[in-house]
Amino acid sequence: MTPAEPAPRVVVADDQELVRTGFRLILTARGIDVVGEAADGAEAVAAVRGLRPDVVLMDIRMPVMDGLEAARRVLAQAPDCRVIMLTTFDLDRYVYAALAAGASGFLLKDVTPEHLASAVRLVRTGDALLAPSITRRLVERFAGGEHRNGAGGEHRNRAGGEHRTSAGAEPQPGTPAVHRDLAALTQREREVLTLIGRGLSNSELARTLTLSEATVKTHVARIFAKLALRDRAQAVVLAYETGLVSPGGSAGTLQKRR
Repeated sequence: MTPAEPAPRVVVADDQELVRTGFRLILTARGIDVVGEAADGAEAVAAVRGLRPDVVLMDIRMPVMDGLEAARRVLAQAPDCRVIMLTTFDLDRYVYAALAAGASGFLLKDVTPEHLASAVRLVRTGDALLAPSITRRLVERFAGGEHRNGAGGEHRNRAGGEHRTSAGAEPQPGTPAVHRDLAALTQREREVLTLIGRGLSNSELARTLTLSEATVKTHVARIFAKLALRDRAQAVVLAYETGLVSPGGSAGTLQKRR
């Protein structure tokens, strides 16, 4: 973050007060402004509406409204906001549903303080974030075809329905796949999207396609604009959904490469 750049504004949504307090202390100590907290998904949606944060740290399992439904509503009402989903287990079944809904990635709750702060700053710039173990499981899920029926093949989405849970209950992962019409893309843009789906960074794209990095960035920006994609996480989902990338290819990682 440059000196002239304002600190990211964050809302922490988790039903455990100790988690919220710990994350607030960690982020505040590293120059990140925690502008609000929420104890359930409904409170998170209301907090975003009133406070307009840059980033929401969203627990996936919360009472009243689970984190997946809250993320959908947050991103619908505040398109510029970024959501990082929080989970206790790296075996969570809801990764794909959250990414398809527009979340910028996942973090485990035992994340280090430095990683937490860097993740907030990373997604604020529009990059995607996924822990490598979760990325591998996401690709394996694609390979198994489970995404065709929603995450884990359970709880199909009901159009317009709310996804409410009591404390400790499982959220409903029935987010539909991210389908987009690729006809708007040029052949070169389809090539770029395919390589994004395989996990290549912009510099790797430039080397692979023998293009300048500036040209690659232009192609990526046009792809995102034409397909209404929020970030590279959704681009990867789309690449698999449309068959541009087939299971078993090089998946790489969605984390920013330096």
